[in-house]
Amino acid sequence: MKLDVIKLDAGKAGEIELADDIFGLEPRADILHRVVRWQRAKAQQGTHSVLGKSDVSYSTKKIYKQKGTGGARHGSRKAPIFRHGGVYKGPTPRSHAHDLPKKFRALGLKHALSSKAKTGNLVVLDVAEIAEAKTKLLAKAAKELGWKKVLVIDGAEVNENFLKASRNIEGIDILPSIGANVYDILKRETLVITKAGVEALEARLK
Repeated sequence: MKLDVIKLDAGKAGEIELADDIFGLEPRADILHRVVRWQRAKAQQGTHSVLGKSDVSYSTKKIYKQKGTGGARHGSRKAPIFRHGGVYKGPTPRSHAHDLPKKFRALGLKHALSSKAKTGNLVVLDVAEIAEAKTKLLAKAAKELGWKKVLVIDGAEVNENFLKASRNIEGIDILPSIGANVYDILKRETLVITKAGVEALEARLK
């Protein structure tokens, strides 16, 4: 599939041929869902924790005699049944990550790229570079291009001036090609990829 290449000043910079096996697939929600779940589970800290019966600070002395009270038999004030006692089978620190085959993750990225291309929300930029690291310059260009919630994917390295200028603009995020991922692509309305980014992604996903 062919797509127009634009400049930051909204001028045309020719055309580019995009690989159909990366940008021309029929997006499948089930594949995207599985990859996003894998990403979010991997990013989850899993630091939630509570005090169990063995962690609560209380005396271990038997609270009252075993027989003759007419009540239930108890030995420890740490029991979950008592106020301030330990929590029974509560959450403990753990990893929420689960395995997902590398080929499936790559397929998910292809479907995410294809979904943006199919909905017309894929833009190919000549180069993501500006002369000065001025937020005002980039904000003006983004407004003229109609970018509101956009992810910019560059080549192996991101232009330092462009990166600095984008930091203070809400709705504009930039990643190198190696950082391209399904969750960030789907979260933004518009996906902008530089020519260098297209080459890097095609080389990565071939």
